Amino acid sequence: MSNESEKPDVTVVTTQKGADIRAGLLGGARFDDRIDTNTDITGAETLTLVIRSFFLLKEVWRLFVLKFLIAFAMVFPGLFLAWLFKIITDHVILNRPLIVDQVNFPPHMYPILRYLEGMERMEIMFTISCMFVFGLLLIGFRVGGTGAGTYEGRDAASEAENQISSGGSSAGAIWGIVEWWVDVRLTQHIVNNLRTRLFDRLTRASITTIDDQRVGDQVYRVMYDAASVWSIVTEIVFTPFFTVLGFAITMYQLESTYADVAPWLFWLAWIMLPVVFLVTWPLNGMIRRTNQNKRAAGAASTNAMEEAMNNIGAVQSLGGVAQETRKFAERSAQQFWRERMALVVGVFIWFFIIVFGDAVGLITAYVASEHQIQGQLTAGDFFAVLALYGGISETARTLGGVWVRFQQHVAAVRRVFFFVDHPTEQDTDGMQMLSELGEGIVFDDVSYHYPDGREALQHINLALRPGELVAFVGPTGAGKTSLAYLIPGFLRASEGKVLINGIDVNHFSLDSLRREVTYVFQEHFLLAESIRDNIRFARPGATEEEIIGALTAAGCMEFVEKMPQGLDTVLGRSGDTLSVGQQQRLSIARGLVRNSKILILDEPTAALDPETENALVRALESGARDRIVVVIAHRLSTVRQASRIVFLQDGKILDVGSHDELVAREGGAYRQYVELQTGGTS
Repeated sequence: MSNESEKPDVTVVTTQKGADIRAGLLGGARFDDRIDTNTDITGAETLTLVIRSFFLLKEVWRLFVLKFLIAFAMVFPGLFLAWLFKIITDHVILNRPLIVDQVNFPPHMYPILRYLEGMERMEIMFTISCMFVFGLLLIGFRVGGTGAGTYEGRDAASEAENQISSGGSSAGAIWGIVEWWVDVRLTQHIVNNLRTRLFDRLTRASITTIDDQRVGDQVYRVMYDAASVWSIVTEIVFTPFFTVLGFAITMYQLESTYADVAPWLFWLAWIMLPVVFLVTWPLNGMIRRTNQNKRAAGAASTNAMEEAMNNIGAVQSLGGVAQETRKFAERSAQQFWRERMALVVGVFIWFFIIVFGDAVGLITAYVASEHQIQGQLTAGDFFAVLALYGGISETARTLGGVWVRFQQHVAAVRRVFFFVDHPTEQDTDGMQMLSELGEGIVFDDVSYHYPDGREALQHINLALRPGELVAFVGPTGAGKTSLAYLIPGFLRASEGKVLINGIDVNHFSLDSLRREVTYVFQEHFLLAESIRDNIRFARPGATEEEIIGALTAAGCMEFVEKMPQGLDTVLGRSGDTLSVGQQQRLSIARGLVRNSKILILDEPTAALDPETENALVRALESGARDRIVVVIAHRLSTVRQASRIVFLQDGKILDVGSHDELVAREGGAYRQYVELQTGGTS
């Protein structure tokens, strides 16, 4: 772009409510999310996001089915552990005779009881110990799982990394390792697919959207927010299904064993579920808001760091290090504050659930002990009842926590789907393929308005013919860059049409259009890779001769040949190991090597010495024989060599012609512009 004031912008009008949500007012820091301003999430929107997350499973359905089948292993500990402990207590420790017809067990235990019947108590203990060892080697104990994963903090970023790669398995031992491996692959496939989809949408966003959205926020969404989708999927499918299945198994065991002896167990079991939901439901909105705010605060911290490091030269040269450090510290502190607020809400909910669950557990233990003292329950029954209650209590907590965790993760998922759904250039992609320039480019009564209503271009009528080197000239803010942006479709005309070979550019496939339009920006976008790779980024199939030819035409070979590794020299961040002039020449060479039909250069000679400038202009004149070359420039030494000059002011074309024609025009706008630069001489 030729000038900051010409940079197309988007003015976003936000409500005070939206601003308040985004604003972390600690030392004046603000959350830098300029586009995504309506962050409140209703219950209906939460449900929609949950359903959308579920449908991501279709991309990995084979792994999902395998994970689902493997997870069934954890049904078995719930069926047997409590009763094996009862056998040990009653028939090994207390030495009560094991007579199948005289004991109270659920039906599925009777094959084992018949096998143990008649054994001495040490034989029973040895047999059960062998069962335990086999179970431990195969699937581990009922709790704890594999223990695999990374240590995580409470902040969203470290939690996200753990969610992606830690895997999950309620089992342990061999079975748990297999499930963990499947779970890691499943998690990473889903998250990587969503990350890639989000990255693709962000890179296809319009120039105005990219300019208006902070890079740090986009990084945060791709790297950290996307990871939460797997947690949503887990809460949709695995947690509810296996929790309800475990609850059903526990209730079956209670009904088949203690329905007549202790019917009160059913009421104690069922009371947990409604209480948990009554506690969590009213706080759903608060949970969503606190988690949305903590993620917005995290993105603001990322923004502050990205901006400071991306502009480190200005920060250091203008003495802004202390100011930027203070700004980052304020935003980081705001992030920690938001994290604590989210943590406090979660702790309050879980504190109430745990206290209530433990209170009901004490009641269960008290009533069970009375029944045991009265002889209605054995000592083994007492421990079995407590084990079964523990399973029911854990089920209630888990089911109650599912919706709570939905609220925590849905804020991140909403941030991801916001940009997945955000309009991109791809959404208006045409079907036509650009193959020939034909009569060239025609601007047919074109106007362009910024989103806030300001006019950048007014009724532009212009034809650019193949073989021309055309210069767009004018004062700052004249509309030169906006006019050039219309050619590759970076901006879309508000009125009128931009035609190439008689076809509206809106009807072209963007890939086809931009394959034939090379835009060399005034800013120097170089990669931290070798010079050769930087050139081939524009055209991967470029030959060595074509690379050297482009470098020579742009005046690069004089400094490339002096480098120890020549074309294989690796550049620093954004090419900062080169001077500004060298960066500019290398960017031009990269544009030249594409050999596209239309070449647009924004201030290509601003940092070039006169000799290099003349060589470049000659190369452009030579290259313009079978293409259209557009140069946005202020330097008269560049402009005067153009085939035609298009002079713009206030979004209007005031003069069109060669340099000699325009300076000879009395009272012409271009002549006045030249006289201002030359002090009255042309």
